[in-house]
Amino acid sequence: MSAPIKSRTFKSGNSVALRLPKALGVEAGTEMTVREEAGRYIVEPVKQAGKKIDLTGIYGSIPGLKARIDAEREFDDPPRPWHLLDRSNEA
Repeated sequence: MSAPIKSRTFKSGNSVALRLPKALGVEAGTEMTVREEAGRYIVEPVKQAGKKIDLTGIYGSIPGLKARIDAEREFDDPPRPWHLLDRSNEA
């Protein structure tokens, strides 16, 4: 844990704001949560959800890439010789 940094609140419109020094490395516009616990204020950045990739523009843009029909997504389930794995008869 690093050494505490002192800062002072100031009036911002109808609210009270707290300036966070540049040394803390907080980017401007970072969404934060503030909670009060036993008379102390805890300020933490909001956890960002993982980035989602929009693939809607991919269809049709790659030669040979086409939508799959349901029949192409089904696989045969051939019989398997599970009896060959039975080792209960070995000495």
